Amino acid sequence: MTLERISGGQYGQARSKVHLSPKLIKEPIIHKLGQRFKVVTNIRRADINGDKGWVVLELEGEEEDIERGIVWVTGKGVRVDPVIGDIVEG
Repeated sequence: MTLERISGGQYGQARSKVHLSPKLIKEPIIHKLGQRFKVVTNIRRADINGDKGWVVLELEGEEEDIERGIVWVTGKGVRVDPVIGDIVEG
C-alpha cells in the first residue's frame, strides 16, 4: 500500500499524494472517495493546472476503509504516492 500511516489501530490516518491525469482532472475523485468509503479527506496541498495536477491528502477513517479507498482510486488510473513529514510546513 502506498500510504504513510500517521496513527495506528483500527481507526487511523494516512497521507498520500494523488496525481490526477488529464482524463480524470474534472472527475470528483476525492469527493467520491470520501462518500464511497466513509473516509474523511483533508486536502493539505494541491496544484491543479488545467489538464493535470496533484493533491496531498490526509485520509482518516477505519484502516480497512482507507485501504479499500486507495485500491479503488488506483483502479481508476490515479497514481498514489506516500507523503512523509509535515506537508503543511514544507
